Amino acid sequence: MNKPDSQALRSNHVMRLTDVKLASVKALLTRYGLELRMVEASDDIPGSFWGDEEAGLIGNQLMVRPDTPLHSLLHEACHYICMDKSRRDGLDTDAGGDYDEENAVCYLQILLSDHIDGFGRHRAFEDMDAWGYTFRLGSAQAWFEHDAEDALGWLLQCGLVDKTRQLRWTLREK
Repeated sequence: MNKPDSQALRSNHVMRLTDVKLASVKALLTRYGLELRMVEASDDIPGSFWGDEEAGLIGNQLMVRPDTPLHSLLHEACHYICMDKSRRDGLDTDAGGDYDEENAVCYLQILLSDHIDGFGRHRAFEDMDAWGYTFRLGSAQAWFEHDAEDALGWLLQCGLVDKTRQLRWTLREK
């Protein structure tokens, strides 16, 4: 996945943290042991790999600003959920992971989007497309519905979802 240039980002309307109730986001993250840390709107986000308004990770702290896109917040949260314990223990900015894990992160962020009041998977699909996520079938929704069996298999193998694609509300261990 490539990050689009900053000018393109500013021209795309995506839902941001300020567009939903903070309590809904905190409740979701708490289920995974993540702590939401707000930084001032004018400050750099600690632990942000991409910079700008993109969410950051340091340990179990998910760093955001009011203008952080919800898809970015969920993507970084899903990196935390999908990495093994040894990587979580040393986490600072770069979540790492391989191609298969990255796909699983994208799949999981779509599942989690349904648990933020006022967001949901259809808006997550739109925002992922607008932000510049790229998928073989041309859109996040087409990928999720027709080409993501490997990502789902990865999540199943790691015990993060069950056979009915329901969240197990646990972190990857190994």
